[in-house]
Amino acid sequence: MLAIWFLADPFFHPINYRACSVLVQEECTQMDYKGQKLAEQIFQGIILFSAVIGFIYGYVIEQFGWTVYIVIAGFAVSCLLTLPPWPMYRRHPLKWLPVQDSATDDKKQQDKKSKKHK
Repeated sequence: MLAIWFLADPFFHPINYRACSVLVQEECTQMDYKGQKLAEQIFQGIILFSAVIGFIYGYVIEQFGWTVYIVIAGFAVSCLLTLPPWPMYRRHPLKWLPVQDSATDDKKQQDKKSKKHK
């Protein structure tokens, strides 16, 4: 069900990453920089925790396979928590500059050039 949501969401697709600027910032589906840092820390913490628990459990029962299963389960949980752009990763949106008309920009540049040459 979760995979279907990702495929059905038009703003999740990498081609539509520019659609974020069209939407209101609260509805944006992209992580901000602080959210990316938090996601990375959570991902690494879960992987480390599952590796330690898996190693200890595998050592105690003398089955390396269980170590691998626990690490894979930790990886799956960390992916579920960090890959989707959950709202906790979008708390610090970027402040974008307002859109300027290109004709106005061209006029200003021509005025600056003409003033320099006088």
